[in-house]
Amino acid sequence: MAKDLKPHIGIFGRRNVGKSSLINRLTGQDIAIVSDTAGTTTDPVKKSIEIFGIGPCVLVDTAGIDDVGELGKQRVEKTMKVLEEIDCAIIVITHNNFEAPEIALAERLHELDIPFLVVHNKSDEEPLCDAVRESVQKLHGSEAVWEFSALKYKNIMPLVEAIKAIIPESVYQKVSLLGGIIQPNEVVVLVCPVDSEAPEGRLILPQVMAIRDVLDNNCICVVLKETHLQQYLEIMPKPALVVTDSQVFGMVSKIVPADIPLTSFSIVMARLRGDFGNYMKGTPRLSELKDGDTVLLLESCTHHSTCDDIGRVKLPRMILKFTGKDIHFEYISGLSPIPEVGKYAMAIQCGGCMSTRRQLLNRTNLFVNAGIPISNYGMSLAYMNGIFERAMAPFLPK
Repeated sequence: MAKDLKPHIGIFGRRNVGKSSLINRLTGQDIAIVSDTAGTTTDPVKKSIEIFGIGPCVLVDTAGIDDVGELGKQRVEKTMKVLEEIDCAIIVITHNNFEAPEIALAERLHELDIPFLVVHNKSDEEPLCDAVRESVQKLHGSEAVWEFSALKYKNIMPLVEAIKAIIPESVYQKVSLLGGIIQPNEVVVLVCPVDSEAPEGRLILPQVMAIRDVLDNNCICVVLKETHLQQYLEIMPKPALVVTDSQVFGMVSKIVPADIPLTSFSIVMARLRGDFGNYMKGTPRLSELKDGDTVLLLESCTHHSTCDDIGRVKLPRMILKFTGKDIHFEYISGLSPIPEVGKYAMAIQCGGCMSTRRQLLNRTNLFVNAGIPISNYGMSLAYMNGIFERAMAPFLPK
């Protein structure tokens, strides 16, 4: 899964239209296998690269949208699944073929509000005809149709500029975890438990991101375990903010005085990448769960579950205790499909440190559109610890 906020550009088209050749021309490297044999690319392949004129980005090479047979059908499904994680797309066509497969793809891109352009490759063999150009522009608005030959044309820059123009500006905007919450020279305390869930010899990604973000905001960063928090507060300067791991919310909230703002890593991650407003709105629905309800726990990464697992052990156990109801739980990790959204009474999403914002929103929008409440790990734990309003306070207008 994507671990960063670089632009994700998907390359789509039928088999043997030159998608891999186009990628090689864009990057100036032979990073994609090129062959005259149709179906050389069988699964989506991600390449983190740098394109001159665009900068660091992730190119996603996909299987042909016209693949056939049972295996081909599965490949097309994987290709279409990629749409949930890209920021813009290039539809590659040849020999003036913009028909049912391309039209269906373009319509799906419109549904997901993903900008795209059409590249007519192999134009040295057959130039783009005016009828196809006009048809594409009539059906799909002002998206440009570009003539190109990955093998013949030397000047790639006009196409690069066209791609850059369709990448949403929001992708390039540097979003801060704590921007607007902390001010320069303030002290920020990060509470990082070291237990069986902590990776050996390192911190988890949200903690590392928070450390860097505190420094980027020109603040003083203090990192400690929950066992040293009381000692710090007694002898050191008063912090402007305490950010803790959600699983020790209860303990930490009792130690940190009420006049010191307190929140969690999961919640600040939700502010950065998730549907923060709908998480806040949906969290209190925990109090309305009934016997027999099923709650879905959504994890953005895949990992081995342990006895201390927050999503699969601690959170479900706390929900059962908090509600006193016979609640059933299901778990989906990564970007695995969600077959029956309507069966769930509620969905709870992790912080999403291993996903992009688009990936998370496409996932949680399934529930929002179905009228099913969604929450976030940290918000749910804060709510059940009776400190939901306190954990949300740093993010609300003063």
